[in-house]
Amino acid sequence: PGIGQHCLVISSMRSSIALVAALALAVQADSCTEAPRLRAQVSRSAVGKPALAVVPVQKQHEPLLRELRGGNGLQLPRELQLFIGAAGIFFSFSIFAVLQEDVYKKAYGGEYFAFTFFALVIERGINALTALLGNLALGPSGHNIPHKEIFSSGVSQMLAMAASNEALRYVSFPTQVLGKSCKMVPVMAGGIVLGGKKYSMAEYLQVIAITAGVTVFNFGGKKKKGGKPDQPFGLVLLAGSLLMDAVTGGLQDKVKQTTKEINPLVKGARPSMHESMLWTNLSGCLVALVLSLVTGHLVNGIKFCSKHPPVLKAIIIYSLASAVGQNFIYFVITQFNPLVLTTVTTTRKIFSTLFSVFRNPDNSLSSMQWAGTSLVFAGLLGDIVKKMMA
Repeated sequence: PGIGQHCLVISSMRSSIALVAALALAVQADSCTEAPRLRAQVSRSAVGKPALAVVPVQKQHEPLLRELRGGNGLQLPRELQLFIGAAGIFFSFSIFAVLQEDVYKKAYGGEYFAFTFFALVIERGINALTALLGNLALGPSGHNIPHKEIFSSGVSQMLAMAASNEALRYVSFPTQVLGKSCKMVPVMAGGIVLGGKKYSMAEYLQVIAITAGVTVFNFGGKKKKGGKPDQPFGLVLLAGSLLMDAVTGGLQDKVKQTTKEINPLVKGARPSMHESMLWTNLSGCLVALVLSLVTGHLVNGIKFCSKHPPVLKAIIIYSLASAVGQNFIYFVITQFNPLVLTTVTTTRKIFSTLFSVFRNPDNSLSSMQWAGTSLVFAGLLGDIVKKMMA
């Protein structure tokens, strides 16, 4: 990359750091006016007829168990909580991104890994096992759980990840990250067509910037001396992944609605973090197992990993990183709000993209692609800034 590209990287890093710093200041201001929260304690003996007792949460000497289950929050400065959550997400999903790219893009003895459903059985299985241990250690919510709805969302989430992972065989990692950053495009289109929703001019401009950025990125690429150019089939897989992401979002809303319906006496009833994580990943693991048997991914994946053990090691490590990262995501979203989580994850994507570009010469970008990348992340950061100012 040239001097201009390095300047663009430095500028992006400074903007990201400034954004996180602004969030920390906002959190500090918010913590000064935070009112005491109430906690609903539900009798677990009356399944289907939960008894509600609303009591004030104590400010001091909260049991560690309640802290870990999302009670009044850890007795730490809010800025430190934000740093811990952001660092956990950055570290976990950076490991996940690097190792996942190695699994799908690196040649092992002249062969490439091509058994996506086998990898998903391991990844979803480790996530489910981690959630089970967390559920046993911290206890369930005590609410009735809409297992059917969670099962459906888990399957659609797994299919979205399958399409995204498989796309890595046909496109570069930066292309995959940018493609997956366009979630708001199908969501907005679905809202207009199916829900009759109306959006502001700023939201339309954000979608136009992201769409234009992805278009410029894909059509402004230079011919690569090494590796393979992005293939159309990979872009189709990314589109399919985005579609399943939109479906997953709708199904997750259904989970929230159904949970309230089957727990009518409990205000704000919802599954615990580990309950949602367990059933979502377990359903995805089971369906991935069936698909891996039907497609031959299970048998051939085992053979490939037996021949190339580093692949299995990488899959297990990035699966563990994914499980740890999901816990940090829940920590951030419960201790803060979805806006803070979106800011952290978006910033992490920027750094993962830049790291992949400089780590792998095959991922080097042309000037047009840098411009497209800037448009995409400008659209994403614009959405964050707009919500912060609201």
